[in-house]
Amino acid sequence: MSCSNCGKALTCSADQSCWCLALPNILPLSQADGCLCRACLIAKLKAHVEAISTLPIAEQLALAQPYKHSDAIEGLDYEIENGLLVMHRWAHLKRGSCCGNGCRHCPYN
Repeated sequence: MSCSNCGKALTCSADQSCWCLALPNILPLSQADGCLCRACLIAKLKAHVEAISTLPIAEQLALAQPYKHSDAIEGLDYEIENGLLVMHRWAHLKRGSCCGNGCRHCPYN
């Protein structure tokens, strides 16, 4: 099996133990989209989080609330830039409030 986006070989168990189940289930995917590798799925999730930034903040928070206590995912919740941890919009939405530190990707501005 290969990623339907980049063609990279991948293993998908397509059951309750698949690795993708550890990622937020927030995308409106259909079976026609096929399976994605971890990098492509994270990129698609991140793009979706940016796309919903036009929705009222209450709707964005409602989408993130079920994942409030989930582990941080590199590429979706944060990235390391020049040795510094940079939190992304999804991490801020999962937190549920502004920390007041003037974060670059803060959705509460």
